[in-house]
Amino acid sequence: MNVTEKYNEWLLNATEDEDLVIELNLIKDNYEKIEDAFYRNLEFGTGGLRGKIGAGTNKMNIYTVARASQGLADYICKHFKEEDRKIAVSYDSRIKSDLFSRIASRVFAANGIRVFIYRDLMPTPCLSFAVRDLKCSAGIMITASHNPAEYNGYKVYGCDGCQITVEAADEIQNEIEKIHVFNDVRKNDFKSSLKNGLISYIEEETYSRFIECVKKESVIYDEKIDRNVSIVYSPLNGTGLKPVLRVLKESGFTNVMVVPEQEKPDGNFPTCPYPNPEIKEAMSLGIEYAKKYDADLVVATDPDCDRVGVAVKNGNDFKLLSGNEVGMLLLDFIASQRTKHHTMPSDPKLIKTIVTIDMAERIAESYGIKTVNVLTGFKYIGEQIGLLEKENKKDSYIFGFEESYGYLSGTYVRDKDAVDGVFMIAEMYAYYKIKGISLIDKLDELYRKYGYTINSLETYKFEGLMGFEKMQSIMKGLRDRPFAEICGRKVLECFDYSKGLNGLPKSDVLKYFLEDNCSLVIRPSGTEPKLKAYISVSTETYEDAVLIERRFKTELKDIIK
Repeated sequence: MNVTEKYNEWLLNATEDEDLVIELNLIKDNYEKIEDAFYRNLEFGTGGLRGKIGAGTNKMNIYTVARASQGLADYICKHFKEEDRKIAVSYDSRIKSDLFSRIASRVFAANGIRVFIYRDLMPTPCLSFAVRDLKCSAGIMITASHNPAEYNGYKVYGCDGCQITVEAADEIQNEIEKIHVFNDVRKNDFKSSLKNGLISYIEEETYSRFIECVKKESVIYDEKIDRNVSIVYSPLNGTGLKPVLRVLKESGFTNVMVVPEQEKPDGNFPTCPYPNPEIKEAMSLGIEYAKKYDADLVVATDPDCDRVGVAVKNGNDFKLLSGNEVGMLLLDFIASQRTKHHTMPSDPKLIKTIVTIDMAERIAESYGIKTVNVLTGFKYIGEQIGLLEKENKKDSYIFGFEESYGYLSGTYVRDKDAVDGVFMIAEMYAYYKIKGISLIDKLDELYRKYGYTINSLETYKFEGLMGFEKMQSIMKGLRDRPFAEICGRKVLECFDYSKGLNGLPKSDVLKYFLEDNCSLVIRPSGTEPKLKAYISVSTETYEDAVLIERRFKTELKDIIK
């Protein structure tokens, strides 16, 4: 079918959601918008689905969600015995997240798969935990993580609580492609399925077990810390409010103020249109309250509560810490505490992604910790934890993090966990404060010891069909015309991960190793219409690093153009 035929089919059949009916009629005379909505099916990968909410095969709506759910259901029925066909479902605060979770649950129930769904919105790590706690064959999380308000998504988890592998994603995609969006999807009634037990709400006990697992990650032991530190917390109108506050309160952190405008779930994100704790705008309101009430620490979690941003007092102002900086601080804190209290395993491991700061390896090495580098995406860290578990070496895992503000200090889940992140950051801050050391002081100490390294991320947007094709063209051009040097630095080596290097799965990533301990990584985002470039500069001083980084950014713009 061509684009116009697909549009007419949807105009005739997509009548269950009034919002879609209105949108389809509004675009009937706008071919450009019709083409954008129908030029392809929303791509399903290891991250599941993610796209703008709206009408069409390229958008997130009840029909694309139901079709994906039918494909996943067919996959589960092929791979699991009837008695093992169970799935956990959770959702965040985004527009239509609750609707999508119920549509998916209806599809699973109609295919004989028992559904366990959270009664209220819950973070991504709670979904990962529920999959394993309830011995499910799979799980789904309805979320678009930190994307703007017009997006939603559909993450799929395997029976290990980790996001699905490339092989599983390909097989599910093949199942989805067999399905006609209107003719081949089976759905039960939600209320009837609740009555007959095909759909059940997840019990409070599962959630409480998750909370207890997070609290057990403490490395304070019997030491005295200042638990009265003043903390400003923002869930950025997402799912973090309930679990983050509970963990902090039960651990003795009661001096916590929640940003009122960002406290309640709201998929429109009225005060932070881009609810990403990586960016200053999302943290700014929390910082304002911290200044007003003389707080010590500002933390914010993204809508599905798997990323956490941090700002710390620096004189009369607040300094935002990068994901790399927080990760290095937590790594050093956890390693030093476990070393001091003799709880370090015999073969400790740090697991990080290839775009995460290389300085972390030097910190790990100083404590006798081996670093395992994996592809971009926390699912690969989760996979490594699973491999350790199979080898009965789960206790070897010390810490895992990625530069995009994702951390995990335990093995109770297989994805990054901002509930754990906030808790560990609060303990670390309180531990150093009683000793008169700020996190900035500690970070400077690490830089002096291991060398100053600055990592930064540049992103380039490529919307729609033309943007998608442009990104593909850029990556092809980079491979066809290899660089001899970048920013005046000789390229010593280029790793093309599309060939599956170092035992890692094939991935559309290029990493350039340059003179003077510099590097550059370029890859398309797996979840957004963006090309991402990770710049790493290592020098003896901060001033030199900033100058070199600016030159890299300028030259990089010309390269992308």
